[in-house]
Amino acid sequence: MEASCLWGAFYACLTARRDELSSWVDAALCADGPVKSPVDLTLVPEHRRGHGALYGALNRGGVDVDRLRTVLAGLPLPRFEGGRLVLAVDVSPWLRSDAPCSDQRLFCYVYGRAKSASQFIPGWPYSFVAVLEPGATSWTGILDVVRLGPEDDATAVTATQLRAVVERLIAAGQWTAGDPDITIVVDAGCDVTRLAWVLRDLPVELVGRIRGDRVMRLPKPPRVYSPKADIHPSTGRSSASPNPRPGPNRRSPRPPTPPTTARPKPRRETGSTHG
Repeated sequence: MEASCLWGAFYACLTARRDELSSWVDAALCADGPVKSPVDLTLVPEHRRGHGALYGALNRGGVDVDRLRTVLAGLPLPRFEGGRLVLAVDVSPWLRSDAPCSDQRLFCYVYGRAKSASQFIPGWPYSFVAVLEPGATSWTGILDVVRLGPEDDATAVTATQLRAVVERLIAAGQWTAGDPDITIVVDAGCDVTRLAWVLRDLPVELVGRIRGDRVMRLPKPPRVYSPKADIHPSTGRSSASPNPRPGPNRRSPRPPTPPTTARPKPRRETGSTHG
């Protein structure tokens, strides 16, 4: 899709205060560095209106989010070898530690802000779904964003979000029968096993990073018992082994009983008196 067509499709997704919102997006894209405050965008040459129009657009402007999501799913997307689409989902917080009046703030996990130590800072967590590009690049195409609330199950919200993104990609013709399955990369904070079960009916493959405290175990050995070989069923060791380990049922010499150190109880003597 050409830039002019894309801009026209985005402009059609705006429902109120279109001119100011489009000018605000132009200023955000052309800013020299990160945008720390909306009012700073009024100083960018691409923003041709005053700061009053900017706040009016923020307060009373509107965006058709569903239509915008459909537009993003129909864009030319980067692909890996074999034409495979690779999506990534992760939660990124918008920290709001200095805004105690902000509604539905959560404690967001942040790492490395104070001497490489993790912290929990109040903010708004957002779940992003982006399409990845092959090669050494940090550019990603955002396809969907959902804000997590205090009562939301992060895994359930992520599953619903991924299902909606994949269905929009299929409806836009980004995946057809015979194409490689869409690969979805998740972080260690997501329950990849639960996501794979919930999304089992979709043409997706999930790749998850395992947490560092997880332990991988080998399959349990089969239970073997042979009286002739004197193999114990619980330990699986034979008496002919060089270092047999006694099991719970194998007889072993009892340790000597230590001498008692308890104080003997006094005997009570009884006698009879004769008058």
